[in-house]
Amino acid sequence: MTTQPEPIQPESARSIRLLLVDDHDVVRQGLKMFLSLDETLEVVGEARNGEEAVAQAALLRPDVVIMDLMMPVLDGVQATRLIRAAHPETEVLALTSALEEHKVNAAVQAGATGYLLKDASSEMLLTAIHHAARGEVYLHPEAALRLVRDFRAPDMREHLTPREVLILQLIARGHSNRRIAEELGVGEPTVKTHVSRILGKLELESRTQAALYALKAGLATLE
Repeated sequence: MTTQPEPIQPESARSIRLLLVDDHDVVRQGLKMFLSLDETLEVVGEARNGEEAVAQAALLRPDVVIMDLMMPVLDGVQATRLIRAAHPETEVLALTSALEEHKVNAAVQAGATGYLLKDASSEMLLTAIHHAARGEVYLHPEAALRLVRDFRAPDMREHLTPREVLILQLIARGHSNRRIAEELGVGEPTVKTHVSRILGKLELESRTQAALYALKAGLATLE
């Protein structure tokens, strides 16, 4: 699981399409101005609450939604759950000012790929966005520590195969399905099938939860 900034790798020629969701206009405008400095990113829309976020996500189909969690009308956790259910290809990066444990866990359970505090460095934010766009798990270090501490590892329905354990370890390191496929020399659909089986055996809902399972079970570390 990636918790520290890594060099940002070049993406494809197409920009990463972003939807900014925050109930404070100043925050959205500040983010928009900062993100506009990166030519690989494109802010395609904004929303002031979770309800608007769900509607905008359906209309714009962004690659990544930068989601505040504490908002009126519909909070970020509920909005994340709805967006991920309707548009699994859209990743959600939770960005909040407070590290409230119930919100951290709820955001991950809702399907957020990443979790950052608003006091994170600009480099960390850009890195998290690029990781999210590739479907890679990225958590603020403090959030990762709390999540691992509080995560309740479920009992497996069936034992994982050696190949599934390896893929689980790669997920915990923040690898996307494409990167895992390249590393193992197999097709991406094959990796996708393995990931689905892993989640089924562990009774988990997301690759972020799978990464936490690997950390809790001692199959991977935060470093």
